[in-house]
Amino acid sequence: MLLTYLQVFLVGGAVCMLGQLLINLTKMTSAKILVTFLLIGVLLEAIGVFDEIKDFANAGITIPITGFGSTLAKGAIEGVEKEGLLGALTGGMKAAAAGLSSAIFFGFVISLIFKAKTKV
Repeated sequence: MLLTYLQVFLVGGAVCMLGQLLINLTKMTSAKILVTFLLIGVLLEAIGVFDEIKDFANAGITIPITGFGSTLAKGAIEGVEKEGLLGALTGGMKAAAAGLSSAIFFGFVISLIFKAKTKV
């Protein structure tokens, strides 16, 4: 069990370290870094190595935005197999619908509980 925690920490830490390096060494905005990580997840799923990394790292690779990219790609691939070209457009959203709905719902609930403050 301790080894699993270590594997999750190492891979998740490596993902975060890569993000910090992109912040420190490039002029990329946060939005561009976010999209880069999403596309890394899509690429890893497309070439078929995301599941191997996930078997080793568990939540260390699935919790960051790379996991969302993988989910979108996997859904699009399955959608193409079932529905053709239209499945490429709808499959990713079907696969990620539960996560997106949860994020919207809980974001709304939290916005009701806490009062937003403007930055100074």
